[in-house]
Amino acid sequence: MTPRRPVTLRRTLVIGIAGLLAAVTIVIGVLSVFALQAFLVGRLDSQLLAATDRTVGAYDPGGGDGATPPPATQLLGIPGQREGTLAAIVSGGVLYNAAVISEEGELVRVPDAQLTGLVGLPVDGIPRTVDLGDLGRYRVAVDAPRDTSETLLVGLPLAEVETTIAQLGWSIAAIGAIGVALAVGAGAITVRLALRPLERVADTAARVARLPLDRGEVALAVRVDPADADPGTEVGKVGAALNVMLDHVSSALAARQSSENKLRTFVADASHELRTPLSSIRGYAELTRRSGHTLPDDIVHSLGRVESESVRMTGLVEDLLMLARLDEGASIERHPVDLTRVVVDAVSDARAAGPDHEWVLAVPKRPISVEGDAARLHQVVANLLANARVHTPVGTTVTASLSRRSTDAGAEVVLEVRDSGPGIEPDLLPTVFERFVRGDSSRARSTGSTGLGLAIVAAIVDAHGGRTEVTSKPGVTCFRVILPA
Repeated sequence: MTPRRPVTLRRTLVIGIAGLLAAVTIVIGVLSVFALQAFLVGRLDSQLLAATDRTVGAYDPGGGDGATPPPATQLLGIPGQREGTLAAIVSGGVLYNAAVISEEGELVRVPDAQLTGLVGLPVDGIPRTVDLGDLGRYRVAVDAPRDTSETLLVGLPLAEVETTIAQLGWSIAAIGAIGVALAVGAGAITVRLALRPLERVADTAARVARLPLDRGEVALAVRVDPADADPGTEVGKVGAALNVMLDHVSSALAARQSSENKLRTFVADASHELRTPLSSIRGYAELTRRSGHTLPDDIVHSLGRVESESVRMTGLVEDLLMLARLDEGASIERHPVDLTRVVVDAVSDARAAGPDHEWVLAVPKRPISVEGDAARLHQVVANLLANARVHTPVGTTVTASLSRRSTDAGAEVVLEVRDSGPGIEPDLLPTVFERFVRGDSSRARSTGSTGLGLAIVAAIVDAHGGRTEVTSKPGVTCFRVILPA
């Protein structure tokens, strides 16, 4: 199911204006039509009653032959009778001599088939509307002259009234449509102008959202323009509140950066200071073990453990010191590096360190080179391969591949390390390149991992102007390093 497109505030306002204007136009049009109809019908009824009075006053019951009522000429030939006037005599419940005045002023007899709507009308002189088929709709009144048994029926056509009402209705509809269209256009321009301050506030918020606020020293100098931060307006209140929030965020970022700088300085100083005593511990342990004196087995074992742990601690200190230097923006060497050779050597070393894994190498025949520090790039590949070896079970296939691709931003070199292990937990993926992050039981550590390997990878790649990515699901985990070619 395709999600419904959200309706913008501008569109909502324009649609609301259009709907309101259309509703008002329709109501005014309908009321105008009904009012005019009532007026015209009322005027027609006045004319009908006047014609009825003239007809009743001029009626001569003796004008016939005694068996039938007088002819229609007696009713319609009266001065003042207009064209379209209908007249008939009702005697004994039967209509006689029904005729109408034509446009030429002649009397035209009305066929009996069109008189069905006139039979049975009450004799009360009240105008009523009847449909006479081809003759159209008529307002008809029935009255009885004095001292006669007959009743007289007189009618006037509604065609002129209905034509006027129809013309008015179409005129109102056309004028209303044009008016609504013009009002909608003007309303759209007005709404656009009125929402420009809000758009500028939203643009400021969008620029802040694009800033990398999660790490590093951030200069949050973006603010809403004072003209759009006037608390006297609704949009100004939003702008002023956003500026206050940005001030708080800027203060919080400055405090965080200060704390991070202190921590990095401490880590760098501590790492530097720890290297000398660790080297001394390792040296004395090795010197004692090789002194030539016969030492008990437990002492030899203890000295070996001291020496191995000092080596591990030295590696940890070196990693922390390198991360601290990269955080401080320490420059790296930049020379042409045959990355294909680096990957081949790293896979060879990994195969020697993890013979129980299946190692696959997929590199192109032509060497791929990048600008960078060969030692650091070798460390990137080695760390990714060691991560795959340490966090996957025996027999896992680990594939290291290297390729080159072209993008809109330029050529890129893509290094992938893919394994068929159990995968990384989804909750861990967003933080896998952070420091001291270790996998849970699904990628349990079989050796002493410090949680710095992938953090070092990300830091070195970032220093080379590249980026790191990771995707994982059960059976396929892929770490991807993308470097500018």
